[in-house]
Amino acid sequence: MTSGWLALAALAIQSPSALAESEAEPIYRVSSEVCANCHQDIYRQWKGSMHAQSTALSDPIHGAFYQQEVGDPTAEGMIHKKSGKFPLCLNCHAPNAARDQTTKLDAHPAYSEGVNCVACHTLKTYNGIQDEQGKIRYGIKAYALADTLQAPLGFPRELERLKAGADDLFGGAVDAAVDPKPNPHLGEPVDLDGKTIPALTMEANPRLMRTSDACMGCHDQRDNPQGVPLCQTGNEFIKSGSEVACQSCHMPVAGGFADHTMGGGHHEGMLKRSIVFDLTTNAGDETIDAQVWIRNLQPHAMPTGAPFRNLYLKLTAYDASGEVVWENAAGHPSKDDPRAYFAYGLADDHGKPAPPPTATKPGEDTRLQPHETRELNYEIPAKDVVLVRGELYYNLLWPSLVKKFTQLPAELTAPVLIAVSEQPIGSE
Repeated sequence: MTSGWLALAALAIQSPSALAESEAEPIYRVSSEVCANCHQDIYRQWKGSMHAQSTALSDPIHGAFYQQEVGDPTAEGMIHKKSGKFPLCLNCHAPNAARDQTTKLDAHPAYSEGVNCVACHTLKTYNGIQDEQGKIRYGIKAYALADTLQAPLGFPRELERLKAGADDLFGGAVDAAVDPKPNPHLGEPVDLDGKTIPALTMEANPRLMRTSDACMGCHDQRDNPQGVPLCQTGNEFIKSGSEVACQSCHMPVAGGFADHTMGGGHHEGMLKRSIVFDLTTNAGDETIDAQVWIRNLQPHAMPTGAPFRNLYLKLTAYDASGEVVWENAAGHPSKDDPRAYFAYGLADDHGKPAPPPTATKPGEDTRLQPHETRELNYEIPAKDVVLVRGELYYNLLWPSLVKKFTQLPAELTAPVLIAVSEQPIGSE
């Protein structure tokens, strides 16, 4: 990353209108384009993240459910159709809009940017997702919010001030002697080339920003209107017994800075590193005993988050021409080989599968639990087999939703291959 405040002096302002507007507005309406003037690499990482694509304007999956349950994300005064209330989903998916109790998400850059810089960096204190009556408070409702930026470190400068003052014949601690770089995080606007970057005062808040508390308001748990748990990453994390912060995996430090890509279920690299996948075989004259070994490396279920995310195993035997001679399931294994399908099901009163908004009880949960190792054994007819190949796929949606939401782009509905293991048969 370009060194933030050294770079500032050489950078032209990218969004003068946003800067001018933000001067007269509360800090949570500051666009991330303002931050991009100095934090270029972090901005690029965030811009490509699902946090930046979190609103119904940008995330096609969330948008499909939003249209179904609420309506037009560009209209003011929208309510949740079933409850008649302000849409709770905005507390996580468009938190700056939720602070203004608006549903017109294109009315301001800070609304349409979803979980942008100030949305996270104005979280002050985590109060938990349950209030005194045990009712869940979602997203920003779980926090005390600040009118200053919160950061892991801030600017601990007092010792430097003391030393600078000791060297000053007049006894004054001169800011320029401590840090000559222009810095709006110190509480004053910065003038540059006739334009002004507003004061964006920053204070240290490591207890929140360096712990899972910064994440749990949105990623702990969510219930549907019937009280059925949907997203439940927080409970899974507690179950694992892990004390490692979410940021350790989702915001690893590289080059001295935390990665603001914040990869998750939409990030292929994160998916591939989340699982250990292996295949062993023992070939006899008539059959081949195959064992698939899968270990979840994460301190939460795999998959986690939205309940329609799922994994499935494809195990295939090939002949010398590369033709399939055996497979554990033709197509998706949810019916032909259900043990090879890892998902959290939801059900109606009759126990039949139900979508998240209308489910009345949890269904079967076959996901890999935190740190779980699972072994699946198969007996494969040995005739003509020269290769056994195992493949593990990740899907963002249940097969039923893929069929329903035909308007979604293929990159969101197609399975993602996250692990492969092969075992040749009969070769030395």
